[in-house]
Amino acid sequence: METAAAQKTRILCGMSGGVDSSATAALLLEQGYEVVGVTLKLWPQDCVSRAEDKCCGPQAVMDARSVCSNLGIRYYLIDEAEDFQKHVIQYFADEYKAGRTPNPCVMCNEHLKFGRLIERADQLGADKIATGHFARVEQDEATGRYLLKRGRDERKDQTYFLFSLRQDQLSRALFPLGEKTKSDTRDVARHCNLKTADKEESMEICFVPDNDYGGFLQKAGLAEKHQGEIVDLNGRVLGHHDGIEFYTIGQRKGLGISAPNPLYVLELNAEENRVVVGPVENLESESFEVERCNWIPFAELTGPIEATTRIRYNHSGTTATIEPGENGRATVRLHTPQRAIAPGQACVFYQDDLVLGGGWIAR
Repeated sequence: METAAAQKTRILCGMSGGVDSSATAALLLEQGYEVVGVTLKLWPQDCVSRAEDKCCGPQAVMDARSVCSNLGIRYYLIDEAEDFQKHVIQYFADEYKAGRTPNPCVMCNEHLKFGRLIERADQLGADKIATGHFARVEQDEATGRYLLKRGRDERKDQTYFLFSLRQDQLSRALFPLGEKTKSDTRDVARHCNLKTADKEESMEICFVPDNDYGGFLQKAGLAEKHQGEIVDLNGRVLGHHDGIEFYTIGQRKGLGISAPNPLYVLELNAEENRVVVGPVENLESESFEVERCNWIPFAELTGPIEATTRIRYNHSGTTATIEPGENGRATVRLHTPQRAIAPGQACVFYQDDLVLGGGWIAR
């Protein structure tokens, strides 16, 4: 049943040109909200030719505009390319050059979708912003804090990419798809005759549509080849590389060296411009530190807790004990050792469907 409050509330809906954001706008209208569609133009000009059909491409803008026209809502295209270059693309390049593995989607959510978009909402008189993420936000009546929970469709849950959102950002966020499945969203779009109903979804980084991040860094002038040594754990030189930014922890193929047993990338040493390789058993770790932690149900971690821990997006999670550290850090003690824990990646903690928070894996 529509409420008077809903009928008077203006919502700014982030439109990516995909089926999820299209269904989000349609659901909000159905619930009685006044909806304004906004697409953030994030792509730099040299990205357009390689990302025409992605969320940072012109085709996406045309699709988003078409959906808003169909739904009869206002639509704005807002240029945020400068901030995207600074907070996402430059960060992406800097992390690889420092021997770390970046997660640009987390940074885009934090700085653009729930940063600049909230500022635009204020300018347009909108109370909240909505996106097509599969996640849920609830307010804890006892503490007043806003909680982040997994989406009901566990296969599509996107809370891993949202762990860094602060309380002021969560308080303004709506996720209408949180209770839906992917199939539900397509049904909503079909029911409204939206052109995005059967649009394929992309699992790639939006500004690297071919998944060749090394090629992107070179074409964008953000990295260039520079030779260094590939060494074993004893420092013995086994071969040479063209730049540590073109390698990832756990990589086995493409090393260009021969050995009696398979070798894997164990460490990327930016200071010495070295790629350290070794046997697969050396990839396993049972403890590590995370930095720049953000906690959601509470302001800070005051004692050890047990949590399901995800060390990368496609990681199913493993149990660990999390211990508080100093200066926004925490120590993660895994109950079962895990392979290829990559510095720079996001590490997110859960208890059942509740996101406790997370941090960035330190070297």
